[in-house]
Formats: sequence, C-alpha cells, structure tokens
Amino acid sequence: MIRITTTEDRSRTSIIIDGELSSESVAIVETCCGQAEAKGKPVKLFLRDVATVDKAGQNLLGRLAAKGVHLAARGLYTTYLIQSLAPAETASKNSAVESIGPCC
Repeated sequence: MIRITTTEDRSRTSIIIDGELSSESVAIVETCCGQAEAKGKPVKLFLRDVATVDKAGQNLLGRLAAKGVHLAARGLYTTYLIQSLAPAETASKNSAVESIGPCC
C-alpha cells in the first residue's frame, strides 16, 4: 500500500510518499515525478513513513536522483538508503539528499 501526496509552491513541487515503495507502485511514483518535472520547477521526493523499499523502488530512487530530483527521508533506513543511492558527485555536495528528523 502506498499513499502519494503532491504539493506545489512557487519554488518547487514536493511529492510525499507513505507506505511501501515496491514494484507495484514504482510506475505511479515515476509518473508523478515526471508530471512534476514537466512543470519546470525543482522536484523534492520525501519518503516520510516508508517501511519497505524493494529493489524496483531502489532502482527508481537511483534514477530520480540521477535526474536531479531532490530526495529526502525521515527515519534511519530510508535516510541511509537515499544517501547510498544518490550520485557520488551529488552526495558529496549534500545537495540532493536530505534527512528530516521526526518533527518535520
């Protein structure tokens, strides 16, 4: 089960994921990110309450990070995951990966 929430402001589009990021949901998340990118604003994908990310989900996150989608997460597992998937040059600059504490 997955819940996807999209919000927009003047400077960016934020996509919030709750639930599982698995092969069953990869296509819809990729479509949401593609639609957000088409608007010409930066896109932030926030893994808020994600308990499971399978291999297909990991591949998706890697593709999105390589395209410049800003990845953010709350929780040890998802924070570690996005840090390990971010392109090396981006991760070293810490510009596309963000860890959010439990309060945000």
